Amino acid sequence: MTRKAKDAPPDLGEIRKRIDDIDERIQSLISERAQFAREVGESKGELAEAVDYYRPEREADVLRRVLDRNDGPLRNDEMLRLFREIMSACLAQQEPLKIGFLGPEGTFTQTAVFKHFGHSVRALPFHTIDEIFQEVESGAADFGVVPIENSTEGSVNNTLDMFLTSPLKIGGEIELRIEQHLLGNEKGLDKIERICAHEQSLAQCRSWLRENLPHVELIGMSSNAAGARRARDENGTAAIGPDVAADVYDLSILVNNVEDRADNATRFLVVGRSLLASSGNDKTTLLISTSDTGAGSGVLFNLLKPLAEHGVSMTRIESRPSQRKNWDYVFFIDLDGHAEEAPLAEALEKLKSRSSLFKVLGAYPKAVG
Repeated sequence: MTRKAKDAPPDLGEIRKRIDDIDERIQSLISERAQFAREVGESKGELAEAVDYYRPEREADVLRRVLDRNDGPLRNDEMLRLFREIMSACLAQQEPLKIGFLGPEGTFTQTAVFKHFGHSVRALPFHTIDEIFQEVESGAADFGVVPIENSTEGSVNNTLDMFLTSPLKIGGEIELRIEQHLLGNEKGLDKIERICAHEQSLAQCRSWLRENLPHVELIGMSSNAAGARRARDENGTAAIGPDVAADVYDLSILVNNVEDRADNATRFLVVGRSLLASSGNDKTTLLISTSDTGAGSGVLFNLLKPLAEHGVSMTRIESRPSQRKNWDYVFFIDLDGHAEEAPLAEALEKLKSRSSLFKVLGAYPKAVG
């Protein structure tokens, strides 16, 4: 019985030729996009820097449309990563963005930088969150990326406290799943004598380590990057950390995803020097207080009542000492919507009149991907 033509195996040579043709068209379109991006920069002036025409709200809108168009077979996260890198490269043609992050190199904060901005930026490691704010304020860095909360460990208070005095604004958020990998240069797990990593990472992988490497010595380090350096330099030493640490310190990923909880995630904020226009799907963060925070019941309820009256959703509230006097508190609040658009704008007008301290820390696109 002869095989029908429609059942004949595909011609591999023809498929490869079609792929080559598609690659040529993709490259041509990327070059065309880069040329238009250059013209956008030139429209701002010959000496314009990338930060002068970088528009996070526009980028977020582009990425949302990428998700809307994606019908596979590539996953949404893969398609987003491809487009982020294209936009990153196009933006960096003259001078790349300078992004400060909590170092050293090889940390999860650096991973967050690349997830949000792509790899065509200058990632600048700093020792402290305070230093990141200072460098962005001075203009030495265009933006900073700082951790704000972890799904299991809670808020990063140092970041919250910086907003009490800093003029910087929130220009974006990044949600990063914390994927811990076993890193090293050993040829097998039986060759590992010790694992060096930050105490928090060791704790997040404790069950896996107990089950798979019960006799290995666990050594706490100041950072996962410090552990990765030891793994690079010492025989018998492995580390735990993100895949970026493997790249930075020339290590192999011995085992992927050794974390005990797959839902562990950290949220980061992008801080910059200006407020953003609406992207169409935004979040607003406020810093507020009232002089009567300690003067009886119902004070916070009455302060926030305008939000309920205007149907505004509050997604997060956090209190911190005001640093003005004992037992005086401020509140950090995340709200759905953009501060300059209804119904949130009307609610904020009423809320402002009830507050002794009222500050819009940022109105920015919700995390995409």
